[in-house]
Amino acid sequence: MRNLLFLVVLIAHTSLLLAQESKMNNTEIAEFKGKINETSKATTTIQSNFTQYKHLDFLSNDITTQGKMAFKVPNMVKWEYTEPFKYSIIFKDDKLIINDSGTKSNMDLGNSALFKKINQLIVNSVKGNLFQDSDFTMSYFKSSKYYKVIFIPKDEKIKSYIASFILIFDKQQADVMEVKMVEPTNDYTRIVFSDRLINKPLDNEVFTN
Repeated sequence: MRNLLFLVVLIAHTSLLLAQESKMNNTEIAEFKGKINETSKATTTIQSNFTQYKHLDFLSNDITTQGKMAFKVPNMVKWEYTEPFKYSIIFKDDKLIINDSGTKSNMDLGNSALFKKINQLIVNSVKGNLFQDSDFTMSYFKSSKYYKVIFIPKDEKIKSYIASFILIFDKQQADVMEVKMVEPTNDYTRIVFSDRLINKPLDNEVFTN
């Protein structure tokens, strides 16, 4: 009897969780995409704190890091890790600039069409604007608090690096709350944004170190 009661409660709980997230219909998708595109076009800078969770199957706990993200149109992005180590990555003018505790290195992404594409995916995911990209199969979901879009790459070269992108948008503000990048091995990186500042002054010097 106890086991039966537990099973009934488990099924009811599972059904509730499934009911919290549902697929969007075509009308909802069109309205959602219009709202997000308007927000994206109006966005010139983003500054945000973030917490990153790196999930590896062979580890019992995710690797957690914290830092700050800065974005400025048209395509400058800086990820500055502050805890538990100091490390920054800057995407700017088809360049990847890495600063590892004072040791700097540069990579020219312009020579690689693949990495240039991946860089563009990162820039667009920060802005939340991947919807015009024909390189993906997209699935749309909603809950009472957020929208979720799953992007599956069509390009096999991109698939070898990224099996899927998952973006979660705040339902009220229409901006990106989380980005999840799933690798072909099912390991993933999940980035949760907090304290976002939109269209605040941001000096270009931020993207030079």
